[in-house]
Amino acid sequence: MKRCSSPDHPHCTVWVAPGDATCAHGHRQPAGAIDLLGSSFDLLQRARTAHPPMAAPETPRTAPRPHLHVSGFDPRAAGGRQAIKLELRGMPDDVPPQLTVLLDSKLLPDDGGRLQFHRTLRGDWRPVFVEFSSRGREHGQYRVDVELHAHQPEQPALARTWVATLVLLVPRPDASLGEIHQTYLATHKNVRISADDAAIARVHGLAGGGAMDIDIHARNASIAQLHLDAAAGGKVAVALPTIAWDEDLIEIDIPAERAAHPCPASGACLVHVEPDAGAQRHVRLFALDECVLGRWEPSGAEADLLLEHYGEHRPERDGLTRRLSARHAVVRPARGGFEIEDVSRYGLLLDGIWPGKHVPVPLRLGMRIELTASIRGVVTFVVTALYPHAVTLHRVDAGGTAECFVLLAPGAEPAADGAGGALPRAAGMPVLFHRDGGFWHVDPATGQQTALGPATALERLARFTGRVRFTAEPRPEDATGRRRAGERRRAAARLAAS
Repeated sequence: MKRCSSPDHPHCTVWVAPGDATCAHGHRQPAGAIDLLGSSFDLLQRARTAHPPMAAPETPRTAPRPHLHVSGFDPRAAGGRQAIKLELRGMPDDVPPQLTVLLDSKLLPDDGGRLQFHRTLRGDWRPVFVEFSSRGREHGQYRVDVELHAHQPEQPALARTWVATLVLLVPRPDASLGEIHQTYLATHKNVRISADDAAIARVHGLAGGGAMDIDIHARNASIAQLHLDAAAGGKVAVALPTIAWDEDLIEIDIPAERAAHPCPASGACLVHVEPDAGAQRHVRLFALDECVLGRWEPSGAEADLLLEHYGEHRPERDGLTRRLSARHAVVRPARGGFEIEDVSRYGLLLDGIWPGKHVPVPLRLGMRIELTASIRGVVTFVVTALYPHAVTLHRVDAGGTAECFVLLAPGAEPAADGAGGALPRAAGMPVLFHRDGGFWHVDPATGQQTALGPATALERLARFTGRVRFTAEPRPEDATGRRRAGERRRAAARLAAS
């Protein structure tokens, strides 16, 4: 209720019900009039209407941190065989349904491995298992570096990477179970003890300060025995016979990558099926930080660029070829060009002069390289093209029609100003470079770049003439020979078995 507030009748004291347009005497009430003498209820209602109470701010929900759960590790596994279970927990919802995990460790076969995590229809992740053996390993702790990659081919800029590091203990053969678990208690702090299927789990000798939080499970006719030498303070969680713990996955910022090369390779070959007169049948391509020149070997070769002495009609893999060292010389990018270093026992000549062992010498256009210094004519090159990103070596001995070599600096593209030069023998060769892990061709006229692979139609590219094919092996003739020899061995084995 409020009193009449008509401005034309200021002395009217009749009460007006809320919402009435006139008072009992018919005086019109102004819209939105405020009765300062009204009831406290009316004043409170007007205050609430003018200033509605603010809603309490919502407490932000903390997103779960992604981590990798590791379980199933038994330092005393019979025979050293191990199978570790890896589980993803707390991963963001926007990651793709398939993730790639890369493992790198001296404890694993071939120093690491590549696995795949797959999301289930329920939204969680299928676990993966890592198998290895600790038999014969020196006791101690082994690091396992983990990289988790989320690739989205349709949106490369949204690629994400997480990293974590695991530490696995290979104990001494005479180490007690208590000593093993004491080591894990000092590092992981969240180990559990379990015994299942008639197993016996014993924990003893865990003396130390601080409170211990020990989780023990004994099921299916199993026995779990706990014996502590002294009371403790602090927080410790324990596990037996298998150990489990969590490792935080740390997301790292990676620069946006270009699309992967369709045929990644650091060594390749252009094979001319029907080479023209004076052309080479094999143009061998290498893209290495250091390219080692050395002797061809049927197996266990130490060099990248394998060389043989050519006789009048074919390579002679004995005789003068044995005068080449397994590691004879090293060619590497240096100071806007390339340099060569003698690392052999037989030496080499640069324009007829021995530069000395372990003395890097810059390559020059037209330089003559002879292997060896003691016997002439074993292998002889001429630098026929020299650019900041590539150098071409043509053989000028009896192997001149068999092969030439193009050495590329990884990640370097042809200079826009055309720095460098080429002799007539190499001036018409295709312009190649190495990037994103693979070989590329560039059209000198248009600048168009084309990734090279076995399926590339080379005859459509600039400066390719005749029938040419690309192979991702620097010596495809050796691979063919090995395959044919293997086929012959398998055929002989089947014949003997029959």
